[in-house]
Amino acid sequence: MGAFILAIDQGTTGTTVALMDAKGQIRTSVNIEFPQHYPKPGWVEHDAGDIWSSVQRGIGKVLRKRLCKPGDIAAIGITNQRETSLLWDRGSGEPLNRAIVWQCRRTTEFCETLKAAGHEKLVQRKSGLVLDPYFSASKFRWLLKNTAGIARKLKAGQVAAGTIDSYLIWQLSGGAAHVSDVSNASRTSLMNLRRLSWDKELMDLFEVPEGILPNIVPSSGALAQTRGIPGVPDGIPIAGVAGDQQAALFGQACFTAGDAKCTFGTGSFILMNTGSELLQSRSGLLTTAAWQLGEGKPVYALEGGAFICGAAVQWLRDGLQMIKRSAEVEALARTVDDAGGVEFVPALTGLGAPHWAPDARGNLSGLTRGTERGHIARATLDAMALQNADILLAMERDLGKRMRPLRVDGGAAANDLLMQIQADVLGRKLMRPQVIETTVAGACYLAGLGVGLWSGVGDIRKIWSADQEFRVQMSAGARRQRQTSWQAALARTLL
Repeated sequence: MGAFILAIDQGTTGTTVALMDAKGQIRTSVNIEFPQHYPKPGWVEHDAGDIWSSVQRGIGKVLRKRLCKPGDIAAIGITNQRETSLLWDRGSGEPLNRAIVWQCRRTTEFCETLKAAGHEKLVQRKSGLVLDPYFSASKFRWLLKNTAGIARKLKAGQVAAGTIDSYLIWQLSGGAAHVSDVSNASRTSLMNLRRLSWDKELMDLFEVPEGILPNIVPSSGALAQTRGIPGVPDGIPIAGVAGDQQAALFGQACFTAGDAKCTFGTGSFILMNTGSELLQSRSGLLTTAAWQLGEGKPVYALEGGAFICGAAVQWLRDGLQMIKRSAEVEALARTVDDAGGVEFVPALTGLGAPHWAPDARGNLSGLTRGTERGHIARATLDAMALQNADILLAMERDLGKRMRPLRVDGGAAANDLLMQIQADVLGRKLMRPQVIETTVAGACYLAGLGVGLWSGVGDIRKIWSADQEFRVQMSAGARRQRQTSWQAALARTLL
């Protein structure tokens, strides 16, 4: 058996293809970008053909580096942008419409109609998700009602539906496998979280027929095999699949209840492992399937996200033109000892968990004649950390136990000052990993476990290691004072 894992990380703006060896080292990676489409305000689409082309090109570029022979690839792991939804023809594999991207808001009115009719509690109880156009079910419904010739194709049984993982597995397997793993299926609002199966009541609510949906499978195991891919031998197992944030949780070796990770990107994505216990949040958080290894019990997670994280620094750069490059924010923030009473609530596109206030708008307060650019930069970093602390402390309350050290990744995790602020306002140690490509790592680990390259999560724990730790330096009293000021600013924003 070969000793390499090929990973496909299919993201919102591009696809990364990487190669990991049996020691858990990422030997190479390439990124292929593809176009975004915005046909109307609030609408976001992808051409699925562009996505598949980017995957094929990425695989070709990695293999041409000749770090291994194609026959040395033991398995393929897939991680993907979640919730993005599409329909394709079962015969040709051709997309029937553009994919509707997770960011798209076109189904807002329909979701509001369901809320007004009192259906949100049902959706949340069964799927773990709030009623929002973010998730896949309302996107599938829109495609079924707005795709040319769909009625005839449905009657003939020619329509396949799925999220990006499902579409890629279909293409990689030459149309032999129509499957989706539990982590991706749990993001559709159509899967019953307890049974790990499509729920008839939810499918009826969103008017999505079960016959077009993929089979739900574990995240690791013999899921499908390659067939008919140029340069790739037939029969390579597709053995690991997870949505990008669940893959990052797995890639951070967060295998114990209370383990949590925060990805600092444009927004921040926070997941906490809750073990085999399915927790319904009392704090405005989402419940999601994290993964399932083979036929074992599923692992669940609580999830919360802030819409604006690194994007707040981009606003300082592009909107206020306070800095020329995003990386300059750390040096600017270090010119002052603290925010000097300035508070910035970065609700530039509303507030996410645990507030779910889409109409909230940003609030910059506490300005005086003594306020300098450095204070605003420091207040921005404080805000990024404080909103994450709100989510993580809510997760602790839901779980009923103290979280373990927070593992961090994403572009802004390279900012040492931000990481120290995060440790201080959260009151918990932070750990930044050596392998920062955590989504890729998670897909590789799941695939490697699926073919027996590693015997269990204990082997993955041995691979994972911290590059740097950030210990709490702020006193409990100072933390309470900082939180009080932040909560007052939040209250003004939510008025």
